Amino acid sequence: MIEVFTDGCSLGNPGDSGIGILIYKNKNIFKRISLYIGEATNNFSEYIALIFALQNILALKDKGPYYVYMDSELVVNQINGKYKIKNRTLYPLNLLAKHLIKLIKNIKIIHKKREENKLADALAKKAAKLKISQI
Repeated sequence: MIEVFTDGCSLGNPGDSGIGILIYKNKNIFKRISLYIGEATNNFSEYIALIFALQNILALKDKGPYYVYMDSELVVNQINGKYKIKNRTLYPLNLLAKHLIKLIKNIKIIHKKREENKLADALAKKAAKLKISQI
C-alpha cells in the first residue's frame, strides 16, 4: 500500500506558491517533495501538487493500491466529479490529473482535514517562503 499526502499553498493568493508531497511505502516515508512553483493561486497550487504526486506514483511502477490525501475539498470533489470546474485555468489541470488517474487505475483521491495534512503543508509553505525546490 502506498499513501501520498499532497498540499499546495499560495502566499497572497495569488502569490509565491509551493507544493509539498510525502510518499509513504508501508507506513515509512519513501520520498519528500518541496517545490517552489512561482506565482499562482492556492487552487492552482493544489492541482499542481496532485499532478506531481500522480507522476511520482506512475514512476513507482507499483500495483498499489494508492491512496492520495489532500486537504483541498475543492480539488478532491472536482476530481471525483462532485463539483463542476468553473475556473477556466483549473480545467486543463483537472483533465491532466484525471488522465493520470486513469493510467494508474488502483487509486483513490481522499479529502483529509488540514490538521491531518501538516507535513505536506509544511513542505509546501517552506518552498513558497524560501523559493526553493527539494526533490
